[in-house]
This record gives sequence, C-alpha cells and structure tokens, in this order.
Amino acid sequence: MRRQRRIDPRLTARARALRNDPTPAELAVWHRISRFRPAFTRQLVEAPFIIDLACRQARLAVEFDGSQHLDSVEKDARRTAFLQSKGWTVIRLWNSDVLANPDGATLHVLEKAAECLGGTHPNPSLPGRGEKEDRAIAERPLSTRDGTTSGSTALQLDLGLRRGAGIFKPAGTGPSSPLRPCC
Repeated sequence: MRRQRRIDPRLTARARALRNDPTPAELAVWHRISRFRPAFTRQLVEAPFIIDLACRQARLAVEFDGSQHLDSVEKDARRTAFLQSKGWTVIRLWNSDVLANPDGATLHVLEKAAECLGGTHPNPSLPGRGEKEDRAIAERPLSTRDGTTSGSTALQLDLGLRRGAGIFKPAGTGPSSPLRPCC
C-alpha cells in the first residue's frame, strides 16, 4: 500500500524555493524574530497557500505585501478568509513599511503573537539596545495593510520599560528559563 502525502510535493518545493529566495522585508524581520520562542517559521504550507511567516503555536500568519498586491486585493481577501477559517490570525505588512522600520515591524509581529497566545506583549529588547532605543523604536508608527498602526501609544511606550515581562524571550535566556535554544 502506497502512503499518501499530506502536502502536495509541488507546494513543498515552492515553499522551499521561497525560503531560499526571500524578499528583503522577509529577511529584515526574520533576522530579528528567529531567536524568539515560541518559534516562527518561514514559508509555511497551509494548503493551498504558503504563509510568508508563521508562529504555529500562536496561529499567527504574517504576510509581507509588495506592490504586486495592489492589484490582488480580492485574492488576498479570499486567502485571508481561508486562513482565518482554519484558525489563523492574519496580519499584512507592506514591504516598504517593514524596510523603513524593521525593528518596529518585528515588535508589531511579536505583540500580535503575544496577543494570540493570551499574553500582554513580548520582551521587546533587541540585542545591544537600551530602554531609550526600545522606546524610540516602538514610538515609530508602522502601518498595516488596512491602514491601522501597530498598537496603542501607551503600550508602545511601555514596551521599553517592562523588560522580560512578556511571554516572548530570546531562546535560552538564563538558567531558570523554560525556554531553550532550538539548536
């Protein structure tokens, strides 16, 4: 008896090709977010679609939209509706906004993932940055595809002050941490 594959091999191959040739916006966020746990995955197949960036545990799908998406609003809406019907929370970010403020985009994604997991917000501290820089990054507006900005001003100003209070932390952040490096 031949075993049936769960995922179409063509989708798997396409996802692999997309992982090997990421957009600059995807890379900018990935380099900042990949060290956080719960883990994020690039180019996750959720047949018949491929999600640009996903946190499986939070069921958060992040889509990076470039200028090619200006003409595909209906298609994107159908894709979002499908993913939401499968239990995913979908956020869309414009590539140009991500490239203009990659730290802010990363914080926005982490905030949304924490919200999906029932937490208040992630640990926003990026390596080599102090509280003042965290606060400045969080204060920069980041527009999402629907024209909203990332979070309230009070939450954004609070991010730099509550270091380590969130549910997201860099992998292996101390001896008592339940979080471990993935490798």
